[in-house]
Amino acid sequence: MRYMITEEMMNSYQKHLVRGEYAQDTIKKYLRDVGAFMTWLDGFTAGRTEEAASDVNTGLSISLDSGVTAQGSCHAADAEEAAPESEVGEGGSWARSAMVDKEGTTGWKAHLTEKGYAPATVNAMLSSLNSFLGYLGWDDCKVKFLKIQRRTFRDQEKELNRAEYGRLLEAAKESGNTRLALLLETVCATGIRVSEVRYVTVEILRQRRADISLKGKVRTILLPGKLCRKLMDYARKKGIASGEVFVTRSGRGMSRRQIWQEMKGLCKRAGVNPSKVFPHNLRHLFARTFYKASRDIVKLADVLGHSSIETTRIYLISTGETHARQMERLGLIS
Repeated sequence: MRYMITEEMMNSYQKHLVRGEYAQDTIKKYLRDVGAFMTWLDGFTAGRTEEAASDVNTGLSISLDSGVTAQGSCHAADAEEAAPESEVGEGGSWARSAMVDKEGTTGWKAHLTEKGYAPATVNAMLSSLNSFLGYLGWDDCKVKFLKIQRRTFRDQEKELNRAEYGRLLEAAKESGNTRLALLLETVCATGIRVSEVRYVTVEILRQRRADISLKGKVRTILLPGKLCRKLMDYARKKGIASGEVFVTRSGRGMSRRQIWQEMKGLCKRAGVNPSKVFPHNLRHLFARTFYKASRDIVKLADVLGHSSIETTRIYLISTGETHARQMERLGLIS
């Protein structure tokens, strides 16, 4: 079956993602990936324009107002944040309409592979496309992911360790950026996503717990008492009586872009490789530290808000150096 993708469908899909409370970076990525597919598809189908128009399904199953199709619904991948904030919809222009079928989506997969993209990158882009196709109810056009062998260890050059985290905290304090120092401690001590920092309010500090709603799911985050006291003291000094704790001078919540940039600004003073310094790495450090203390991956998955333990397992992969030490301790070489 062939279908026609229109600009109206893209706009409707964007509204659907916003209603689903997806993070802005996730929405931006999905739209960018689908847009890239449409641009490529426009050229791919140029040689097939003589095919009968009667073969085209114009997507009559979609309801642009409700964002729900009669043929299916969206099952978007649980994308994690790893890029600075940008306005939703940025990322370049794309074809305003395009015809899609199974040949087109499998061709896109082959194109990405031939271009030399990493398998994980290819699968992430296919996940975006499959989410869009599922939303429209065009499941027959979905494409299978590349099979990737499970990693046994992580690149040490990308792992933020506890000592480096400590140096980042000191650098923030020495530079007089108390707000950033407290934000680093908040993310690292609770494991929240950077998009969830807005839930840290004066009100929840009194309760020492926050109910976080994201993508239709609600989970409860407990905040350590020591952290709550530090944040309450900071809020009092800044005259923040209610609402978000981490705000700009104008009173608006800090954006992911701002948090990202301020963290990168600490790297030189802290002597930490910039490739290791981004908000999500603090969440990884929390996960490894929590698991080392509890050895309970099921509990950790609940705390992090993961629906699958397989996602949590990725956070706990050891570095190559740690893996090598474990191999040495086996004592199998005479």
